Amino acid sequence: MTALVRAGSPTMPLDTAEPVAALAVTPWSSRDPLRRALALLDIKRSRVALSVTLGVLGLGSAVALAAVAAWLIARASQLPPVFELSIATVAVRTFGIGRGVFRYLERLVSHDLALGGMGALRTALYERLAAGRPEGTAAVRRGDLLARVGADVDAVGDAVVRGLLPAAVAAVLGLGTVVAMGALLPAAGASLAVCLVLAGIVAPGLAARAARTTEQRSVAARASIASIALGLLDDPGALAVQGRVTSELAALRRSDADLAGATDAGAGPAALAAALGSLAVGLAVLSALLLGVPAVAAGGLSPVALAVIVLTPLAAFEATSALPAAAIQVQRSRAAAGRIMALLDEAEVGAVEVDDAADPITVAPTLVARDLSCAWPGHAPVVTGLDLDLSPGRSIAVVGPSGTGKTTLLLTLAGLLAPHAGTVVLGDVAVSSLSRAAAARGVAMTAEDAHIFATSVLENLRVARSDVTPAEALDALGRAGLSGWLDGLPDGVNTLLGTDAQNVSGGERRRLLLARALVAPAPLLLIDEPGEHLDSATADRLVRDLLTQSTAAVSRGADTARTALHRGPRGVVVVTHRLTPLDVADEVVLLRDGQVEARGTHVELLRTHAGYREALAREHDDDSEDA
Repeated sequence: MTALVRAGSPTMPLDTAEPVAALAVTPWSSRDPLRRALALLDIKRSRVALSVTLGVLGLGSAVALAAVAAWLIARASQLPPVFELSIATVAVRTFGIGRGVFRYLERLVSHDLALGGMGALRTALYERLAAGRPEGTAAVRRGDLLARVGADVDAVGDAVVRGLLPAAVAAVLGLGTVVAMGALLPAAGASLAVCLVLAGIVAPGLAARAARTTEQRSVAARASIASIALGLLDDPGALAVQGRVTSELAALRRSDADLAGATDAGAGPAALAAALGSLAVGLAVLSALLLGVPAVAAGGLSPVALAVIVLTPLAAFEATSALPAAAIQVQRSRAAAGRIMALLDEAEVGAVEVDDAADPITVAPTLVARDLSCAWPGHAPVVTGLDLDLSPGRSIAVVGPSGTGKTTLLLTLAGLLAPHAGTVVLGDVAVSSLSRAAAARGVAMTAEDAHIFATSVLENLRVARSDVTPAEALDALGRAGLSGWLDGLPDGVNTLLGTDAQNVSGGERRRLLLARALVAPAPLLLIDEPGEHLDSATADRLVRDLLTQSTAAVSRGADTARTALHRGPRGVVVVTHRLTPLDVADEVVLLRDGQVEARGTHVELLRTHAGYREALAREHDDDSEDA
């Protein structure tokens, strides 16, 4: 949609269920979430091959260094002519330098590969979430959503650098080392192969099993910790008012204890895996001695070659020593991928892309709701039996007590939530079935807690329309009542705002969101509580100006042919707790207990509805006392 709705505010229903079942999928099958997520990294195979090659050359230089050094030491003990040792001496220096150089180059290539892949995955994630079903993300706690698009994406990228590439390097290097040792003494090559299997397959397998158990238990705990902690830090005031700070802190402690318990449960198998790796190194050296000494005695192996087959395995196991950690990383990445793909799958179910040629919005930009019931997924409806007709030139105000479902109604009208019952049609298409791009061309919504990005004022307005000019931004900010605020900014519309506009007041933040809605190209606007955090006079002036949008020209978009349709009046639905400015609304809808208690013009409700008349009188009295 034009404005972003913050997921998982402390007051909205939450769905913190985690896709732990994804870890039970057969690894590397077509349903494996890690395999699906890796495909979204858009990694080129040639870059993977280059990274593996550089990794093999780096660790191969270490193995060659050990082998040549062993040969040099053993041969030097026989006091040969110095020139016989010169090539080996140069080789030692070459392999020593090459190890560092190739390792550095491998790090450059592999990390560039992974970081580029993470960027591609994040881009794909944002695009699919933006184009998919909003209720797939709207019921996820904000901290959990940030964890999935942040840390979880990083974890999938880590599967490449810390999991798959080390495994590929170890496989190629191990095979090469076994072949080289086998050329000197076949039995030594075979024993080395067995020890490498123990260190490179059995030990990582145990580590992976431990990690799978740990991740199954800890994936929900990590998400819960991130969600609760962000909620406590981001909106402590709301939690304090609701009396939930103590319970949230207790939940945070429980989640932390769950995570610690899961980690402790996987410590035993992980320690065994580490022990097996060290045991395999010792067995390789011992078996090389036990097989090599008789071969030397029998004349089948030179004493110098014996030193090579005994000492070389010490370097060969450098590659396998990283595999238990790689196996753990793959399991952790698989759990993260499961959370990402579950989010994408939920968002994509039922998403329909509408062809521009058949776009109903260009024909009839009207929004019609019939017998509408609104609810968060999995929860009881908060609004039932609502009929509403919105078209350009018409203004509607929705009022009612807090908690009566006004915000949920706007989310449903905007297509961000599917109707619980009844229909919402934009043109002649159900709004919830439209793609985000198609819906945004018809309806723009500004929620009271929509996100403000840590960028300039102008770029925050461009969230609604990417080609907003500085002049258009000035006009929209002025209409939102921010001219004075803008004059005080050091760089005008190019002034940078803090994260989520924490360096501006609540009223300024709300009006900045309003200005974003005003520059949107949509002919229909849905505005939630625009007068919140403002004094009564300013709030009334702002609400009245919004309701008269029905007779005002709208913003200009990049597409002249399309935007020409929007140069006329706009249709506006405003949710507000202020009644005084509603005299300019075409219709006022009064909600109570989830139902329409009364509707009509401001004048009609004053004449026919005693509760509305009394509420307006109390509002006037309160304004007089404040004055």
